Amino acid sequence: MFELALWCGTCPAIFQRLSEPENAELGLVNARLNTGLHDIDDEVLRVYGQALPASRYTAILLEVVPELVTPGDPSDYFSHEQVATWGVDPVLGVPESPGSLYYRTFETPMGNQAHLYEFVVPMVPPAWNESGRLAAYGASGATLPTAVAYSLLDVVQPAMEEGDDYYEHWVLSHFLLDGHHKIEAASAAGRPVRLLSLIDERISIGSPEDIATAVKARSNARQARG
Repeated sequence: MFELALWCGTCPAIFQRLSEPENAELGLVNARLNTGLHDIDDEVLRVYGQALPASRYTAILLEVVPELVTPGDPSDYFSHEQVATWGVDPVLGVPESPGSLYYRTFETPMGNQAHLYEFVVPMVPPAWNESGRLAAYGASGATLPTAVAYSLLDVVQPAMEEGDDYYEHWVLSHFLLDGHHKIEAASAAGRPVRLLSLIDERISIGSPEDIATAVKARSNARQARG
């Protein structure tokens, strides 16, 4: 289970592990996902729709190259980009920490005053993944298997300009429902994998219009801020 920064447009985006889920993989891996989706599959949506909260979703099929990040690494968003805007935790004097390894997959500017960041968050630690399954996905050649994620878009900005780099953070977080081995294998090989993202329009801080804007920006070139 993860704690999410919900309903706070001025708080820094955060996902933080609270406890381990009882069933991480949901038992829904099938031949269609392993072979790789080329389009959004209605049957896959129907199956996952039974496992997700009743809501309104935007479904998108992405191709990502995941980069595994450890909190505190040079590539850690929470230790760098977030600190540049919000500063460190005023009580502890250190950056926020997600308490979990995660993957960075994409970022791009959205004008001068906003930037889109995208993360894939495993529901179990990568260390729990089975080496045999990782090797199988690593040897899959040109096949691009598909992972599935429950996703949220947070559009957040501090109420006051306190940091060195004040702008709006658009944070698209994908919480893996299926595909932990697929994502880690792709990260280790530095190659793409497909991701079926189900973005919850009701729970996201971003509005449905924001989600549509983020999906459109997802077709831009990957570019770091500044």
